[in-house]
Amino acid sequence: MSLTKSQHAIALEDKYGAHNYHPLPVVLAKGKGVKVWDVEGKEYYDFLSGYSALNQGHCHPAIVKAMQEQAEILTLTSRAFYNNILGEYEQYITEYFGFDRVLPMNTGVEGDETALKLCRKWAYTVKGIPDNEAKIIVAIDNFMGRTIAAVSASTDPSSYKGFGPYVPGFIKIPFNDLTALEEALQDKNVAGFMVEPIQGEAGVNVPDEGYLSAAAALCKKNNVLFIADEVQTGIARTGKLLACDHDQVKPDILVLGKALSGGTMPVSAVLASDEIMLTIHPGEHGSTFGGNPLACKVAMAALEVVKNEKLAENASAMGEIFRTGIRKIDSPLVELVRGKGLLNAIVIKDEEKNNLAWDICIKLAENGILAKPTHGNIIRFAPPLVITKAEMEYCVGQIAQTLSTF
Repeated sequence: MSLTKSQHAIALEDKYGAHNYHPLPVVLAKGKGVKVWDVEGKEYYDFLSGYSALNQGHCHPAIVKAMQEQAEILTLTSRAFYNNILGEYEQYITEYFGFDRVLPMNTGVEGDETALKLCRKWAYTVKGIPDNEAKIIVAIDNFMGRTIAAVSASTDPSSYKGFGPYVPGFIKIPFNDLTALEEALQDKNVAGFMVEPIQGEAGVNVPDEGYLSAAAALCKKNNVLFIADEVQTGIARTGKLLACDHDQVKPDILVLGKALSGGTMPVSAVLASDEIMLTIHPGEHGSTFGGNPLACKVAMAALEVVKNEKLAENASAMGEIFRTGIRKIDSPLVELVRGKGLLNAIVIKDEEKNNLAWDICIKLAENGILAKPTHGNIIRFAPPLVITKAEMEYCVGQIAQTLSTF
């Protein structure tokens, strides 16, 4: 019996690829705006957005145009030489977010690693912590990625188990717990507190209002850097340009990634003040591809789209429609709906732990909605920020219909 196109593609990945992912059995071949199509031509609404990398939608024409134009001129020089785009980009992004300086990298986890290194270097050269004794506070259930430092900071066994020995110097405290933070800050060797304003991978854990501002104030009081990991929450996803903006907080170090390229290529950035950034000297940190001309042009185009199309405002409005609509669904399966802007999650009642959330996502795909479970019984819903009211209302209806079949 011959295989379908989807079955053939899945079989190839299964035979020749590492088994480090467990995707839904959907093979995508095309994307435009909020929609994607599989190899058989079936249409779906993308409610994962490449884990928020596609805030501007699939293949946004302005971003693709910038990419195509620069790709024909110059793509990479490495940082062994100057190029004519990097300085322009550095001025653009620092003014856009209100920081003195930027250190360009590629992936989100590289951005987080850069922030950790910057924090440690500042601790030794500015704060005066003894060499090799700097500590960084992180929140339980954080997700920075899967490098050795990132999994060392993790409390999720699926991330860290089997990859030791681990990087020392992390203090792990509960998320959204100011008392625990205040206690941890009593250690004089603490250099920074690195936190996601909303924990995305953990299931869209939204802290109490005022938590971030109070945490930042505690850090300032104790001469500790407040580091915001906005790789997933930044660039308009939560209804503000940055999730920290909900609490009027300006972090000492800001990490961005994902939607910084509109989903076209890996681009990340770390922004900070002169005092922090200039502790790093030539040869102490870098990346062959970091700050390449192609990435710089793409990032500027991606940020222009966010501003010109008012994507933060649309995320805020569409998020309200989503949460209001889902909360009206009369389903015993819906335990909780939470989120901000267009970063939302539904907690599914699954007391028997029967992978119900996975089964729901399979059925959602059959009904033209792509979403993915996280942490077993939580389904994250994060469509591109270009989604319209009519599209959102249609999708809420499809989600309601799907849940009614269980």
